[in-house]
Amino acid sequence: MILAIDPGPTHSAYLFMGGDGTIRDFCPKCPNEDLITFIKVREFSRVVIEEIRCFGMSVGKSTFDTCRWTGRFEEAARSRTIPVPVDWVGRIEVKAFWCRSAKASDSNVLQSLKDYYGDKGTKKNPGVTYGISEDAWSALAIAGYWMLKTFGYEFPPQKTIYAA
Repeated sequence: MILAIDPGPTHSAYLFMGGDGTIRDFCPKCPNEDLITFIKVREFSRVVIEEIRCFGMSVGKSTFDTCRWTGRFEEAARSRTIPVPVDWVGRIEVKAFWCRSAKASDSNVLQSLKDYYGDKGTKKNPGVTYGISEDAWSALAIAGYWMLKTFGYEFPPQKTIYAA
């Protein structure tokens, strides 16, 4: 099972994905301190974190705060009794994977995820992604990207390409 993290300056989204690609647990806005504790006690085999990368634009304090948290998440995973490997993925790679274009918007990625994983469904008839909201979608994009790339898929099998 992997833990995918979409980091933020105070809260981060996470999603657990089983080795078979099933969504096991997620949270769209987990306080970062709680996520550190969570990383230290939950069972999983790998952490995949969205890495902050330079895009040539100015950034503010919240970006630097997020960078510090990603390091703390890595430290928590690697300091366990049995250290857990950490992989880093860039947002551009995730967007290019799901939409075949680095220029894709978040809504393009969201539509591609819905096409791949299926409809959210209803309370009476929940789909695979039922309940996922906000930044948990980004964590799903990260987890799905890592799982599909790790097991040999070049891109998700989809009929429609959503790109800007």
